[in-house]
Amino acid sequence: MIHTQSITKSYKEPAICKKEILRYAGCKINDATTLALIDACIDEVRDKLTYKVCYQRLPLTIRENVCDFGTFSVESKDLTKNLSGCEEIILFAATIGIEIDRQITKYSHISPTKALLFQAIGAERIESLCDAFCKDIASEYGLHTRPRYSAGYGDVPLDIQTEIFRQLSATKQIGVTLNSSLLMSPSKSVTAFVGLTQEDIQYNESKCMMCNRKDCAYKGDL
Repeated sequence: MIHTQSITKSYKEPAICKKEILRYAGCKINDATTLALIDACIDEVRDKLTYKVCYQRLPLTIRENVCDFGTFSVESKDLTKNLSGCEEIILFAATIGIEIDRQITKYSHISPTKALLFQAIGAERIESLCDAFCKDIASEYGLHTRPRYSAGYGDVPLDIQTEIFRQLSATKQIGVTLNSSLLMSPSKSVTAFVGLTQEDIQYNESKCMMCNRKDCAYKGDL
């Protein structure tokens, strides 16, 4: 069933993966001191986080390198490849709220190490939320999902964010805003396209390996 109006979901805290937090923080050593500091940061922020998603289920028609979603389209060779074989997509926006940004700002002045860890925790939390949402969608619709693909990945233009926000009413639905530089607030927010398909294809590559960006620090250990 196509959803032309945004649907909003709230989630309980997804399971925390400290290995991913360490990767996002660029930590090569997971000694007891570092793990204890991560635990302290998690305890400080976990009750302040919210896990919200808004989404629409849209039709997909692919013509050459153009993905047409009915109300808007994206010209992208990479997105076309990602969504090949799909007739529908989920377009979504997700956020863990503004409190993690406040922790990062607070500690950037008094403890750069904790500020870095809060950045890493925020990255892990929003990714875990997106993973939980995609798993939920696959179960709810009885379909398989393609790896999510965001504006700015590969050749997908970042300025499509404006259209995504218009389509989803993300500010009204979950409180995420987009500024003139196309940056989202809260910063730990994501928008993405997710293909829906009957075909069960196993993807061995991580989301990071499928992205063409060469300047991303998070890809260093992959």
